[in-house]
Amino acid sequence: MPLFVIPYPQFNPVLVHLGPFEIRWYALAYIVGILLGWVYARALIRNERYWGGPAPMTVVAFDDFVLWITLGIILGGRTGYVLFYNLPYYAAHPLQIFQLWHGGMSFHGGFLGCVIAVILFAKKYRLSILSLGDVTCAVGPIGLFLGRIANFINDELWGRPTDVPWAMRFPSGGYIPRHPSQLYEAALEGLVLLAVLYFLIRSGALKRPGLIIGSFACGYAVARIFCEFFREPDPQLGFLWGGATMGQLLSIPLFIAGACFIIYALKHKPLRSKSP
Repeated sequence: MPLFVIPYPQFNPVLVHLGPFEIRWYALAYIVGILLGWVYARALIRNERYWGGPAPMTVVAFDDFVLWITLGIILGGRTGYVLFYNLPYYAAHPLQIFQLWHGGMSFHGGFLGCVIAVILFAKKYRLSILSLGDVTCAVGPIGLFLGRIANFINDELWGRPTDVPWAMRFPSGGYIPRHPSQLYEAALEGLVLLAVLYFLIRSGALKRPGLIIGSFACGYAVARIFCEFFREPDPQLGFLWGGATMGQLLSIPLFIAGACFIIYALKHKPLRSKSP
């Protein structure tokens, strides 16, 4: 038992009531993440230095893409959670699938939803699938950071019991001091991954289509696998094969796919080179 435990700050998951409607921190995190990602993506597209010339897409085209990617995140994230994490429950209570305000989103499902949105939009408007995917992945950690902070505010997805000095007692986690694993994930999957991808972009990664996609996938997979060692597994699943969690198992194929994208990007010539 640790000698000192950080008290959990009591948050109200509902930010504001508007008559019969509620605005929750969880929903606000998604909205703000998409808006900030949109602003950042526009800046990346406008900066010709990152591309070695004009970007292979316009800002206007990406503006149209925002609705597509929003649907991909929501539909993919919810579908992934239902299928990967709690299928028996939702099979018995199908109407609750649509109750998104209660939480329950899967990153891996959301990622697949984004992949589908990128492919469909790029084909429809004859854009580079890989370059559009690169921009989308470059801004993705913003939403991941805000989503994990929302998990912390919601008093959910807390960590395993621990005696570290920064242990925290979560109201829904009982009296046991636990890792604030949501904050670990916010730091690694959000801030650190965002910084790494930005460094790669400044080094010319956008000139090699698919490199940011691969780097994002590998970086997220490593961060998620690491953080899962401190996060309490979902109670309806527990530990799976070899003591691994569902998040870790789903991250393995994601890492392999990311490595394939990196290899592909490095084997092909850059989009274009700057004029001397």
